[in-house]
Amino acid sequence: MHTAADHSNSIVRRADALDWQDIATELNEHGCALLPGLLQADECEALIAGYARDELYRSRVVMARHGFGRGEYKYYSYPLPDTIGALRAAFYARLAPQANRWNEAMGIDVRYPAAHENFIARCHAAGQLRPTPLILKYETGDYNCLHQDLYGEHVFPIQMAILLSAPGRDFSGGEFVITEQRPRMQSRAEVVPLRQGDALLFAVNERPVSGTRGYYRVKMRHGVSRLRSGHRYTAGVIFHDAL
Repeated sequence: MHTAADHSNSIVRRADALDWQDIATELNEHGCALLPGLLQADECEALIAGYARDELYRSRVVMARHGFGRGEYKYYSYPLPDTIGALRAAFYARLAPQANRWNEAMGIDVRYPAAHENFIARCHAAGQLRPTPLILKYETGDYNCLHQDLYGEHVFPIQMAILLSAPGRDFSGGEFVITEQRPRMQSRAEVVPLRQGDALLFAVNERPVSGTRGYYRVKMRHGVSRLRSGHRYTAGVIFHDAL
């Protein structure tokens, strides 16, 4: 029988096996980086099955009530499910150096500690006590408007989304969309094709882009296009907590 420690170690090994130089290049050039097959199908199905267990969550949000789009999502409570908690800790540790490089390039003084637990302590000291990892559920006709996941003063600049459902089998449509707004230019959109278990790392708010006069800031937003049929579940791993 696999324990929570075994599963956490498995996630750490998967993170260690990734080409982090290539991931940094993708994040720097495009503001996102695809991690194919990060989760196995049974891990995805287990997270989907957990959606019915209300005791796992601190709140449920119906998007149409707030003008966010159509569909719904639930924020996990602490303690997080083993898979989500392991992903949060393992990937924060590997993304913190990239986040620090971005802040330095953008002239932002904030630096991120090496361990996620120390960053969360900073969030909690500022009153950001509520966990932000979530799972989103879409049905036919649902969509998610372009947005940013900002929950307080302390924001980690990169987050992760993992597609839990299988396109073509479980749903059609529902593409993940990222836009970037460069100064004095029109917005550029990118559609990222995802398969079940694929993860995407992407900028939460701003990222630096090198120009002729040094670095400038590009504003990023993300969303999901209209679901044409079926059901689509996604897990979101956000590294800062909320007020």
